[in-house]
Amino acid sequence: MGFFSRRNETAAANGTTAAPVDGHHHNHHTGKHAATTNDYGDPSVLNSRPPFGQWLKATWLDIITMVCMGAIGLGVYEAHPAPTRSFPVYFQDGEVVYPEFAYPLRKEIVPIWAAAMLGALVPIFIILCMQIRIRSFWDTNNAIIGLLYSLITAAVFQVFLKWLIGGLRPHFLDVCKPALPVGQPPSGNGFASIMYDRSICTGDTNQIDDSLESFPSGHSTAAFAGFVFLYLYLNAKLKVFSNYHPAMWKMIAIYAPILGATLIAGALTIDEFHNWYDVVAGAVIGTVMAFSAYRMVYASVWDFRFNHIPLTRHLPFSYGAGAPGAGGFHTAMFTRKAGWGHPDGAIGGAPFDTAAGTMGTGAAAGTHSGAGHLGGFGHHNHHGHGLGHRESISRRPVAGTEQMV
Repeated sequence: MGFFSRRNETAAANGTTAAPVDGHHHNHHTGKHAATTNDYGDPSVLNSRPPFGQWLKATWLDIITMVCMGAIGLGVYEAHPAPTRSFPVYFQDGEVVYPEFAYPLRKEIVPIWAAAMLGALVPIFIILCMQIRIRSFWDTNNAIIGLLYSLITAAVFQVFLKWLIGGLRPHFLDVCKPALPVGQPPSGNGFASIMYDRSICTGDTNQIDDSLESFPSGHSTAAFAGFVFLYLYLNAKLKVFSNYHPAMWKMIAIYAPILGATLIAGALTIDEFHNWYDVVAGAVIGTVMAFSAYRMVYASVWDFRFNHIPLTRHLPFSYGAGAPGAGGFHTAMFTRKAGWGHPDGAIGGAPFDTAAGTMGTGAAAGTHSGAGHLGGFGHHNHHGHGLGHRESISRRPVAGTEQMV
């Protein structure tokens, strides 16, 4: 299975007996054999590299969707701005109405292609480096596909806004080069005849089109779509916001991508290619798409018990109700601190919630998940049904209300 294969594939990584390879498992409560919904038989095989045909069968629809959305986004990006904008140039006394749109056209510090490349290649490189320890094909698959979800969806979203809404870039007047004599009475339309449209522009047509599509910032959208996704991925794999005290370098590691995205976005206000509100809007769009994409491919965004577990198409994740959907993935993380990342070191949930016990898996029958084990917080699991069942609690009513405090 190569680099992306986890070790110890012969036994289910969720602590239960591996299902037979014929796709059936034995139900110890009923004594019957029941068909599993696992196409691979052994749950741990979920974490190993499938044949190309099997992978393509699971992802072909995503590939086609990405290609179609990319084509649509490129077509809209190349189209002329949809609205005809009106704008003032001079007051009657010759003063420029909006000097904030009169900055000179400068070369971009970070071109749009560079922002998109950084937002894609840097996260992919780090995801691949993380596999030195994680060694999970499906974690790599979900991370990269989720990243593409975020980048492509955010890009298409923002190009439609640029096309239909847009706005003036800070260097618009310099690019437009309006053919209006300074000091002459306005000859436009609207109140006091000071409003004009692009028909007065004498500059380059492509530059004028671009300078009418300032909102939102494509650079910021791409940077935040890629780097916020990486931030969420690193947080899950390093367990920074978790149930133990991590080292400071981990906090620095997860916020380095946010710093990179902010620097790319902020550079746009220095070279006067965008207004500050264009940058903020792009950052919001990219962040929303990154959170949405991450949640589509991983079991949680913030819940530290599950946010490192990649989701599969053929099995729903049980969130503690049993073994299906968790096999082989509960150790798919980079850190090895506080029991995380070890096959026998699954961490339970908060006290008294439904997740006390082995994380995201079914606990073996007869095991205890008390305070002495990493899997629980002071309660015993006698039935082996995993996180979805707890020891029954007496519900006898109190004898009298006067005894209640």
